Amino acid sequence: MSPRRSKPSSGGAVVSAAPSLGELVVPPLPLPARVRLKFGETRTWPLAKRPSKVDTSLIGRAFEPGLSFVDWLDRLPNILAAGDLRHAVAAIAEARRRGRGVALGMGAHPIKVGLNPAIVDLLERGILTSLSLNGAGIIHDFEMAIAGKTSEDVGPGLESGKFGMARETGAILNRVIRDAARDGLGLGEAVGRHINRKRYPNRQASLLATCERLGVPATVHVAIGTDIIHMHPSADGAAIGATSLQDFHRLAEIVAGLAGGVYINLGSAVILPEVFVKALNLARNLGHRVRPITTIDLDFLRHYRPGVNVIARPTSTGGRGLRITGHHEILFPLLAQAILENLAAPRRKPRP
Repeated sequence: MSPRRSKPSSGGAVVSAAPSLGELVVPPLPLPARVRLKFGETRTWPLAKRPSKVDTSLIGRAFEPGLSFVDWLDRLPNILAAGDLRHAVAAIAEARRRGRGVALGMGAHPIKVGLNPAIVDLLERGILTSLSLNGAGIIHDFEMAIAGKTSEDVGPGLESGKFGMARETGAILNRVIRDAARDGLGLGEAVGRHINRKRYPNRQASLLATCERLGVPATVHVAIGTDIIHMHPSADGAAIGATSLQDFHRLAEIVAGLAGGVYINLGSAVILPEVFVKALNLARNLGHRVRPITTIDLDFLRHYRPGVNVIARPTSTGGRGLRITGHHEILFPLLAQAILENLAAPRRKPRP
C-alpha cells in the first residue's frame, strides 16, 4: 500500500490526509475464552415445586352430541382465548347487572357479514348501551334498510369509475347530513331518524334505526375521503364535520360514564380505536377517572391501534384489556349467546 501524501495546511504545517475506508487496517481480534461446563452437576427440582401455567382445572372436556349451549361452553378450556371469552362474558353481564354501560364501537365489516340482527337483539335487551360506527357504517346500514342489500365488488367498479356511485346512497345520505347540521343533530341520530320516518322496508334490521327508536345513543365518526358518499357532488364537508364532531362530543360523554363498564371494539383497525382513546382522554381531562374499565378487541386480525388504544393504554391504571381473535360472523354470535346465558342464569355454578 502506498503511503498517503501529505499536504501543507493553511498555516504552513504539513498534515497527513486521512486514509480512505479501503485503506484502513484492522488487526485480528482474539476469540473469547471458552467456558467449560460440568454437565454432570446440572441441578434439578421436584416437579411438584415448579410453577405451571396449565393444570387439570383449566383444561377442557370432551364433547358429545346433544349438548346444550351452556354445557358446550362449560366444556371449553379456561386457557388463552377461551379464558378471555369467559372473562369478557362475565364482565359484560356484571356491568349490566350493576347498571354500568357497555359501549360497542365497530367498523362496517360486521354489518356486511350479517351481524345486524344479533346486535339489534342486544340493543333491544338493554345489554348494549351505546353504539359507535365509522363513516362506512351508515352506508351499509342505510343500504340494508332501504334496499335489503349492500356491499359491491370494488375491482370492476373501480376500473370503470362506477365504484361507490349508487345514486340514492349518495344523494339521500348527504341530504340527511346537511339537514342534520342545520338542525343541530348528530350524524348517527339523524340517519336513524331518517330511516324510521321513511319506514324503509328493512328498518327492523337497521342498527341506527333501532338506536333511534330505543333512545340509545348512536354516534358516527367520519374521516373525510374514506367513504363513497364523499365522492358525490352533494357531499358537504362542513356538514359532515359538524355532525361528526357533535357525535365525538357525545361519545366522550358516554365514555366518561364507563367506570366499571365495558368498551368493545368490533372490527375497527384505525378509526374507532383512535376516536375512543381521544374521547377517553377528553373525559379524564374534564375530571372523570373512567376506571376500572374492561376493554375488549374482537377482530380477525390483531392490529396495532386496537392493541394500544383499546387494550393497553385505557386499562393501565385500572381494569383489564382482552383480545379475542376470530371471524366476526362466528365470534360475535358466540359472545352474544354466552352473555344471554350468563344473564339468564346468574347463579349457575361454574364447572368443577
